[in-house]
Amino acid sequence: MAGFRRLLLSRFAAQWGDGLFQAGLAGAVVFNPERQASPLAIAGGFAVLLLPYSLVGPFAGALLDRWDRRRVLVMANLLRALLVLVTAVAVIAGVGNDVLLVLALVTVGISRFLLAGLSAALPHVVPVRNLIEANALAATLGAITAVLGAVCAVGLRAVFGEGDAGSGLTTSVAMVGSLLAAAITVRFVRGALGPDEVDEPPEALLAIARGLFDGGRAALRAPSVSAGFVALIAHRASVSISLLITVLLMRYSFTDAGPLKAGMAGLGEILLAGGIGILLAGITTARLVGRFGRRRSICSALLLAMLAELGFGLSMTLPAAVLATFVIIYAGQVVKLCVDAACQRDIGDETRGRVFALYDTMFNLTQVIAVALAATVVPPDGRSTGLIMVATVLYLLGVAGFGLVSRRQVA
Repeated sequence: MAGFRRLLLSRFAAQWGDGLFQAGLAGAVVFNPERQASPLAIAGGFAVLLLPYSLVGPFAGALLDRWDRRRVLVMANLLRALLVLVTAVAVIAGVGNDVLLVLALVTVGISRFLLAGLSAALPHVVPVRNLIEANALAATLGAITAVLGAVCAVGLRAVFGEGDAGSGLTTSVAMVGSLLAAAITVRFVRGALGPDEVDEPPEALLAIARGLFDGGRAALRAPSVSAGFVALIAHRASVSISLLITVLLMRYSFTDAGPLKAGMAGLGEILLAGGIGILLAGITTARLVGRFGRRRSICSALLLAMLAELGFGLSMTLPAAVLATFVIIYAGQVVKLCVDAACQRDIGDETRGRVFALYDTMFNLTQVIAVALAATVVPPDGRSTGLIMVATVLYLLGVAGFGLVSRRQVA
């Protein structure tokens, strides 16, 4: 299992740097006293970060099924390290938010591409019978590592300062994660991470252009995968609305509540609560699936998240936000781990990279649309019980849609 351990270390380094980069940039744009952020500005940030990669992700996914994944991961990590440095210099120089978000777009796009590659490579270092446990461990500890990176960003801002200079220095530290990830990945032998075979035409441009179609066709042939996509779309739409509201509440509405803090420190508490939820999901998901089955586990997780959303909407307090974050992230991670395992188990290696790239694309689009629509109606201080109710209903729709698609039979 040496290959699995090495892949884990590469993932941890990359996700630690990614968490630090995103939190550092959020501090630079949203919680920076030298800059202001409205709901529409925050929504625009989400769009710039997620939408363009969503348009090119499926085509990039074809590369994961065509080129040596080891080489792709190493080069992508090195490119990301360079972009982190450029972004940090731009923050220090005080350039406008639009330029920062474009730089962040490319950097986070590469991060998503890397995660798709790591997920596609996992079956090459783990036996099929252990995929659920291995995926739970990798995704859970990787997500927790990203949270730790974000928490490090909060701490570094306290040291370097909250202005442009301090935010830039904080963001620059994220390049360490990318460099470490590249150094670890290069130790794999060529071809060790796949793809084992290529079912694409010899013309590279044609193969890349087919990425979206091939990924969608492979996902539709597997009801377990397409049903899981429906469940995750509902979760991502709901949690995106909650995230926008929470950021606005932390920035403009909440005040300190005992040991819980508002502002950037409060965002750190939200991240920590989410990290604990992710850890608990990693510990319990395999047992839940083993006892109740995948379908019941996914439906139960969605209903649990729905109840947490409802409780948050009724109270709209800082403690309620932290508690709801813990429960919602826990439930969403249970669903994600089940869907990841379905993709790795029921999708062939020759198309797995494209399916995971499509996976990212669909959910990025969902987040962008949900946040953009919510930003047009949310009050500036974030207090909107009505939007929370919308997020609650989305979970019910997710349960219904998951059940319907799960019963579909493929001829």
